[in-house]
Amino acid sequence: MLDTTLILSNTDRFTTPRDQQLERFSYFKGRLEWGVRPNKSPLRTCDAQQTIKLACDIAVTGKTMRSHAAAKKRRDFDPHAFLATIGEGRKFVLFPKKQRIFAQGDTADAVFHIQTGKVRLTVVSNDGKEATIGILGDGEFFGEGALAGQPLRMGAATAMTDSAVLRIEKKAMMEALHREHELSDLFVAYLLARNIRYEEDLVDQLFNSSEKRLARILLLLAHFGKDGIPETVVPKISQETLAEMVGTTRSGVSFFMNRFRQLGFIRYNGGLQVHSSLLNGQPTCNWGFVICLANTR
Repeated sequence: MLDTTLILSNTDRFTTPRDQQLERFSYFKGRLEWGVRPNKSPLRTCDAQQTIKLACDIAVTGKTMRSHAAAKKRRDFDPHAFLATIGEGRKFVLFPKKQRIFAQGDTADAVFHIQTGKVRLTVVSNDGKEATIGILGDGEFFGEGALAGQPLRMGAATAMTDSAVLRIEKKAMMEALHREHELSDLFVAYLLARNIRYEEDLVDQLFNSSEKRLARILLLLAHFGKDGIPETVVPKISQETLAEMVGTTRSGVSFFMNRFRQLGFIRYNGGLQVHSSLLNGQPTCNWGFVICLANTR
C-alpha cells in the first residue's frame, strides 16, 4: 500500500531549513506564513489530506474576499455622482435658451437629467395647438418614456434658460438600473412623485376653476412646500405659457393676475412676487415671506 504522506520540497515552500528566514506571500488582504521560526523545529510535513484541505481553504478564502470586495464596490456606488459625471453612454450637452432638446416624433433613444437650468415640456395636437405639460428644473429627469419601449417622442423638450443636461443612452441607463439598486431606487421614487403630480394635475383640471388652477401653477412654480425652500422661478415666463398650463386663455390669465394683485396675493417689484397667503386664498398685507418669480407681464 502506498504511503499517503506527501513530502514537499523546499521549492514548494511547505518546509524550509532551520536557518532560513521566514518566507511570506500575500493573498488578497490576508497573509499566509510558511517556514520556521528561529530556534524552533522545522514545520512538520503535510499529508495529502491536509494539503487538499489547505488548498480548499485558500480557494474558499479567495472566493470570500472577492465577494466582499464586490459587495464593498456596490456599497460605494453613488447615484448622484453617477448622474453628475460623464462615462460610458453618458455625456453632458449644453443648450442655450430657447434651443430644442428633442422634437415631438424624434426617436426615443436616451434619458435626460438636468444639471442646471429650466426645461419646458410641450405637446402639439394634430390641428397644431400647443400645450405646456411641465416645466422642469435642476435634478429632474425627462425623456424617460424611452425606457418603457416608447419608440418616438410623444412631446418636445425646449431649454427655457441656458441649461446643462446629462444625456444617458437608453442601453446605458437600463444596464445601470439593473446593476445599481441605489440608482433604481432614486429613479423609481422620482417617477412615483411625477405620477402623483400628473394625477393632481388631472384632478385640478377636472374639478377646479381656472382661477384656482392658475393659483396652483404659480405656487408650484415657486416651489411652495418643496423642502420648505423658496426658489426663483423661470425667468420671463409669459402669460401665454401660463394659459397653456392652466388650460385657459391669455386674457383670462391677465384678468386673474390683476385680481390676485388687488387682493394682495401677488405684487410686481422688478418681477412678480407671490405671497404664501395664496395657499389658502386669504388676502394679506404682510410681506414678510415672499418669493421672487419672473415677470409674467
